[in-house]
Amino acid sequence: MVITRRTFFKYTGATALTLYATTAAGEKVALAAIPGGTLDPADVSKFVTPLLIPPVMPRAGTISLRGGKNADYYEISVRQGQQQILPAAFPMTTVWGYGAKTSAGKKGLLLHNAPSLTIEATWNRPVRVKWINELVDPEGNYLPHLLPVDPTLHWANPPGGLSGRDTRPTFSTTPGRYSGPVPIVTHVHGAVGVGDESDGYAEAWYLPAAGNIPAGYATEGTWYDFFKGKAASSYGATWSPGSATFQYPNNQRAATLWYHDHTLGMTRLNVYAGPAGFFLVRGGPDGDKAVKDVRTNTVAVLPGPAPTEGDKFPPNKMYYEIPIAIQDRSFNADGSLFYPDTREFFDGATGPFVPDTDLSPIWNPEFFGNTIMVNGNTWPFQTVEQRRYRFRFLNGCQSRFLSLDFAQIPGVEVWMIGNEGGFLAAPVNLTASGNRLLMGLAERADLIVDFTNVPVGNWVLGNVGPDEPFGGGEPGGDFDAADPDTTGQVMEFRVVPALAPDPTTPPQFLVLPAVTPLPAETVTRPLALMEMMSMSWDGPAEAMLGAVDPDGTPEHRMWVEPVSENPAVGATEVWEFYNFTADAHPMHVHEVSFEVVNRQGLVTNEDGETEPPARLDGNARGPEPWESGRKDTVVAYPGEVTRIRATFTNPGQFVWHCHIVEHEDNEMMRPYRIGPVQPGQPA
Repeated sequence: MVITRRTFFKYTGATALTLYATTAAGEKVALAAIPGGTLDPADVSKFVTPLLIPPVMPRAGTISLRGGKNADYYEISVRQGQQQILPAAFPMTTVWGYGAKTSAGKKGLLLHNAPSLTIEATWNRPVRVKWINELVDPEGNYLPHLLPVDPTLHWANPPGGLSGRDTRPTFSTTPGRYSGPVPIVTHVHGAVGVGDESDGYAEAWYLPAAGNIPAGYATEGTWYDFFKGKAASSYGATWSPGSATFQYPNNQRAATLWYHDHTLGMTRLNVYAGPAGFFLVRGGPDGDKAVKDVRTNTVAVLPGPAPTEGDKFPPNKMYYEIPIAIQDRSFNADGSLFYPDTREFFDGATGPFVPDTDLSPIWNPEFFGNTIMVNGNTWPFQTVEQRRYRFRFLNGCQSRFLSLDFAQIPGVEVWMIGNEGGFLAAPVNLTASGNRLLMGLAERADLIVDFTNVPVGNWVLGNVGPDEPFGGGEPGGDFDAADPDTTGQVMEFRVVPALAPDPTTPPQFLVLPAVTPLPAETVTRPLALMEMMSMSWDGPAEAMLGAVDPDGTPEHRMWVEPVSENPAVGATEVWEFYNFTADAHPMHVHEVSFEVVNRQGLVTNEDGETEPPARLDGNARGPEPWESGRKDTVVAYPGEVTRIRATFTNPGQFVWHCHIVEHEDNEMMRPYRIGPVQPGQPA
């Protein structure tokens, strides 16, 4: 039995749940406990809380844009509050959540929750949102972060002032956690064609308009003022302190998007605290009404309805289309969120730390919660009829790859019809290939799950992804599946007889709207995914991106370095992600939806890492069936180059990064620019 250094250190230290391995003789043995907070997940009751189906975010009104076009307008803030995430017998949890400040209609639900209410957008109808930072107490004073902020990273750094914001500060002694006001900036993940001023650029954050901001603190990020001026000139929006107003054109394919915080060096903490929600684009030439029934060549009937604005809450009607956000968390016995406050949690490193070494004292290279949370509750249940449902799944975990396992639900049939970029080229029968679906961080899956032939009773949706960094392969052979008693369970379906005949089209008869191929590329960019090992400890100091030079050698680049990826406006390029690490990385490119072209093996060393200089090994293989169509996040496996094709149409400054948020927060993110430098933009 081989236990890597990373696995050994990662799972020694606390007693929460147990990770198992199998010896060569087939014997199951305990390795250690997956660490967490003071609440043992084995003590948390499962399947006692009904699944929260997120209501629809109420609009503040309708506004007329320049040129006469109408747009939906929202005022959405982030607030701190308490929420019953654990079962009712346990204490409540303090979290942050987005919610509407005002509603144009009397029925609008003014609820701040984690996850947040769903923004329903219509194709080609813009949405304008005033995003407000209200992380303040009742007296208007700022609230400190719920979680430990490491100030030694390259981060927003408000105490650095105007000259030191958005930097990696220097210290004479190892600092403690930051306890000042919290910066935020919201990114709608998957929004295509949005202006850079509205994309949630990591250096465009802002503090709350609190009354006690310390003297000398920067209240906005480096790019905030530039984007503020651009928003005013582009669409006439006036930004006020503690807020930013963004606009989304929604002229992309109908798709499942989501929104979350994207602050420099703090995304892992801000999102873990709660603020995230679905953003659904509906209609248009690639929407539901473009799906045909091959038997009649008429519009197909997909499962529905979904929640709509103004629905009662709790609802008084049945929903057959449901968004499902899966996240992992750990808790303390008092109900509070647990997130590690020392690097020792990951691999036993006890210092010395910055400034005496290159190790940050608090940042952890990955984090795996020991409970599963679905739509804001641990291990909920959902009552379903013996009929078809449409579930829009999101992997919203920190570092955890999910492998959703429907195989333990007898008689179920599962078809995938869409991913991040909308409908696939054709429905994919997951039941025919084991009833499992791998989901990388931030990936979405639009599934039709048919319970028609499932016996009445209670059945659990499983997860056979690993409780550790994912390097590819299958459970049982290439890695140990998640603990079957805790993180190996997602939620329970309680199957009951159908209330009426199912009017929906069986998925095997669906004809999905055609996906227009992107033009041929004119540029190919070889890019590198790397892990920078510490000079003072046998472990990583940071995760990094870079380029691959012509002879195949990776060259790392820091966030602060000048833009090196600069597509021309209108250009189509192939980006090649050469993975030089032992882990898979979910790579996300802002602003575009792309095609997955192929993957190809590389020559690796004995640890399974790409051996520099990078050399191709074997033939390329095409994308997986569920990767057809368009995507915004792709899994780049170790020992391979993963190729994507994108057309860059909208000029501006954006980012590309790994969506393991712990990686993203410590250098595994890079700025890129479409087109020329903008007059007046920050250096």
